[in-house]
Amino acid sequence: MEELIKFVQNEFVTTKEFPKFGAGDTITVYYEIREGEKTRTQFFRGVVIQVKGTGTSQTFTIRKMSGTVGVERIFPINLPALQKIEINKKGSVRRKRIYYFRGLTGKKARIKEKRM
Repeated sequence: MEELIKFVQNEFVTTKEFPKFGAGDTITVYYEIREGEKTRTQFFRGVVIQVKGTGTSQTFTIRKMSGTVGVERIFPINLPALQKIEINKKGSVRRKRIYYFRGLTGKKARIKEKRM
């Protein structure tokens, strides 16, 4: 059964090439929104909380602050509406899933930038 699923994913699911990113990175995701007959491009910029799964079933969660309210959004990596992903900053964190980031405010909510 597992082999059948992998075969279908490899043959019929189209994959796009996006840059490698991980938890703590600040990225901008550009995606297409359809409203009736019209389509427009919208972006979502925030910190990656987690990257989950492998292959075509991979998802990533982004968190941003909208005023004083935290907004999180989960994107599947093979979403047809995804146009491009830009990496703005590489973050230096010790964990793969930074759920503790939700409870931080002010200066504590900063992530150190990784030196290249």
